[in-house]
Amino acid sequence: MSARPKKEDFIKVSDYVADFLYAQGVRHVFVVAGGMITYLLDSIHCRGRLALVDTHHEQAAAFAADAMGRITGIPGVAMATSGPGATNLLTGIGSCYFDSSPAVFITGQVNRNEQKGQRSIRQMGFQETDIVSMAESITKAAWRVSSPGEVADLLVKAFSVAASGRPGPVLIDIPMDVQRELVECKSPSPVQLPVDNGCELRAVDELLDALSAAQRPLILAGGGIRSARAVDLFRTFAELAGVPVVNSLMAVDVLPYDDPLRVGMIGTYGNRWANLAVGLSDFLLVLGSRLDVRQTGSDTTAFKGNRIIYHVDIDASEINNRVRGCEAIVTHLHPFLAAAIETLDTHTLPDWRDWLIRLAELRRQHPDTVEARGTSGINPNEFMHQLSVASKPAAAFVVDVGQNQMWAAQSLELQHNQRFLASGGMGAMGFALPASIGATLACSKQPVVMISGDGGLQLNMQELQTIASNALPLKMIVLNNKCYGMVRQFQQSYFEERYTSTYWGYTAPDFAQVAQAYGIPAFTIGEGSEVEKAMSKLWHNPRQPVLIQVMIDPLLNVYPKIAFGRPITEMEPSAKPVEM
Repeated sequence: MSARPKKEDFIKVSDYVADFLYAQGVRHVFVVAGGMITYLLDSIHCRGRLALVDTHHEQAAAFAADAMGRITGIPGVAMATSGPGATNLLTGIGSCYFDSSPAVFITGQVNRNEQKGQRSIRQMGFQETDIVSMAESITKAAWRVSSPGEVADLLVKAFSVAASGRPGPVLIDIPMDVQRELVECKSPSPVQLPVDNGCELRAVDELLDALSAAQRPLILAGGGIRSARAVDLFRTFAELAGVPVVNSLMAVDVLPYDDPLRVGMIGTYGNRWANLAVGLSDFLLVLGSRLDVRQTGSDTTAFKGNRIIYHVDIDASEINNRVRGCEAIVTHLHPFLAAAIETLDTHTLPDWRDWLIRLAELRRQHPDTVEARGTSGINPNEFMHQLSVASKPAAAFVVDVGQNQMWAAQSLELQHNQRFLASGGMGAMGFALPASIGATLACSKQPVVMISGDGGLQLNMQELQTIASNALPLKMIVLNNKCYGMVRQFQQSYFEERYTSTYWGYTAPDFAQVAQAYGIPAFTIGEGSEVEKAMSKLWHNPRQPVLIQVMIDPLLNVYPKIAFGRPITEMEPSAKPVEM
């Protein structure tokens, strides 16, 4: 007869959650306090091993978790209470889903006896909200806990699902009464992820045979290389193969700026020479990129052209979706690149030196710094180069959405180990400030450069308090053009320069004064001659947060820009868009 369990054989669910998170390598939990997660907060505090990072909006907590997951590979964790707390997470959850960021979101829910169940009423308990149904379409999985005994298994599943295959977010909704229940004591251990599927060597052989016949090959590096934690393998493969590399917005950092094989970013606002390179290529190897409209332009027939395209992706549905006629290799990029490196020894690839020389000449003919020709005041592309040179101590650059994002992606000079983080698929303004909080904590409080526009900063500006209270070494750049610049540029093209709600009626504060109100050193510049001194002040104390407000021309456009309806090689302002 077995002995009856003793009190010490049981543990409170909220305590178990705290222990489990620590066992997975989680060290920070992003949160806005609320009634339905008080047990979880108290357990994390009393266990004393996890740091609670108190943000000032749940969306910010979600963006911070997104950045944490991208950099570490361990799912970032954010918590929120029921009702508005949970719904405020949704934009950040969607950003994780679209950009393949591993994250686990834990929401508190009202007590089980306060839930409406099958009753045909709107809600029973105060702030009761069915967050699971809302989140299902933008998560890899979303579960509602119904009993204490489910929690341990669901946590294991959550971390396994979030980090395996194509990474992404998972949500667990835990009622408050479940959090305080006792369960049999278990010692959590790290979740063992499923082993990546191998890659069919015959497909790799066929690809390398086709590559051997190419005269003007390119690799298109996508964000999937980072998601697969395969950057080192990719760099080795590219070097051994000697193939020049163009990148998507989500893969700005897969090759350092000075790598001889790096060409530049392609797409709607890609580097002019990189888009022209795609037009000249006869072979394209697409690695972990979904070939969305922001990369190819709307003319997918011209993008395909007569060139051979091999498309490697873990998700079969992403291949031959918009761009048809691609050779599909459905596999995880990590085993694919390992197999490709191993197989290269059995293939003799040409010397593409003349092709590389031609690409270098294209770059000399179309430098990024002349795209904003005629600029009064600070040229954003030139500024990005100057910022890069000064910011070599930075672990990462985190950019917002809008014109600032494109100028940064076009012109930043990233070093070998520097990361570039942006909201890609969701394209959420307000991403940069909270994501930079997650990024610097993921990098053990190394300094991080945040780049935002005035519009984006106002969406999550309250997180300046999080930065100040945690003394985070963020170097914040606000490109202030006193408008929603990217939409204003669109209105210029299609709405006869009627700048409704973008320039007309839009206002922004003096961000230097706002930062100073939070106790953060800040100042403003507006002329190119002021940049060098500003960089010196920005990095005078690497451990100190600083904000620079950079005033730029409100009517300045981002160029080049693929002319709508035209091939990727036809870019504004020299080419005109087709009428919508």
